[in-house]
Amino acid sequence: MKTKISAAVILFLMMCLPVTAQTATKIVIGQQPIYNVHRAKEAMVIDGKMDEPGWKNAEVRTFDNFFRLRGDLEKQNSKFRMLWDDEKLYLFYECEDTSLMARETRHDGATHMDDCAEFFCVPVADSVYMHFGFEVNILKTTFDFVVLWKYLDGRTIFINGYDPQYEVGVTYEGTINDESDKDKGWKMEMAIPFSCFNQFNSRVKPGAKWAFQAVRQDRNSEADRFRSTSILFPLYDLKQDVHQPCHFGILEFLAD
Repeated sequence: MKTKISAAVILFLMMCLPVTAQTATKIVIGQQPIYNVHRAKEAMVIDGKMDEPGWKNAEVRTFDNFFRLRGDLEKQNSKFRMLWDDEKLYLFYECEDTSLMARETRHDGATHMDDCAEFFCVPVADSVYMHFGFEVNILKTTFDFVVLWKYLDGRTIFINGYDPQYEVGVTYEGTINDESDKDKGWKMEMAIPFSCFNQFNSRVKPGAKWAFQAVRQDRNSEADRFRSTSILFPLYDLKQDVHQPCHFGILEFLAD
């Protein structure tokens, strides 16, 4: 049985982070280009489409940092956008994909092994070695968690008891899990309420800055045990994982 995790528990775990982790390289504001999050001007419909005019004002970033642990690296183009309003943070992933692949249907399962979008964030502009994670595959199967990076004997801990309520919309051009044809791609939209972050920063104001990373996982064959990964902000140690908080970027909520 799952146990819900409270803000008090998360704060306690952060205070107990090992000294060796806290002394690693931290984010320096301005080291990475800050992502400017513009305000949504209208009600947002979470359907995997960019029909709302507000998306035209969103800053567009591309996933230019690719890596793969084993096998041939496949580089397929992806774009990322964000908006916000008083209640929610909105994400949009737009991904080219010639082979749509997703098998995981269990909540908190191995969504990262499918075509999926990932978003990691912490409501402070620093690398505190703890962050919230949201992973969703193109079947809209979700895996949400709290990460304590290198928390215990150099091991990263995933707390699966974090089960926030957020919206996901997906559209795609092609057929999922059919390798006999050539697909075009997929789009995913998320609406994450600020209340998902408990007592950390549920009331966002213009000028607030958060640390974050956005990830796209790209699996193109059912027989392939690995996948190609692309991220917004580069990693400098590929032997580690994509959860390295010292290499997150910064987002800033704008007043417009």
